[in-house]
Amino acid sequence: MVNYKNYSVWQKSHSLVLKIYKELSSFPKEEQFNLISQIKRASLSIPTNIAEGCGRETQKELLRFLYISSGSAHELDYLILVSMKLGFISKEAADSLLDEIQEIKKMLASLINKIKLTL
Repeated sequence: MVNYKNYSVWQKSHSLVLKIYKELSSFPKEEQFNLISQIKRASLSIPTNIAEGCGRETQKELLRFLYISSGSAHELDYLILVSMKLGFISKEAADSLLDEIQEIKKMLASLINKIKLTL
């Protein structure tokens, strides 16, 4: 069992969650149970699945949760893009978040490949 807090990808994705939550405060209230909820779920899913995978018994199980985390990162990427296109978030804020998401996706892919080599 590995301490998830030691993974830099977890640290970065945790930090992203905090930024996302701050950014969502400016979204229209009518999006509370639609886009806001979906963005929260997708962003939280990234570090949560890393943490859950670290608590599993095998590297194979960890790998499965890292794939889920990666899928959530891709989902979040689109949700930020559509939020920008709808005018709920500025282009500058969206670009900053999208850059961070891209880095997290790369970090997850690297970690996944590293673990796959050990199986």
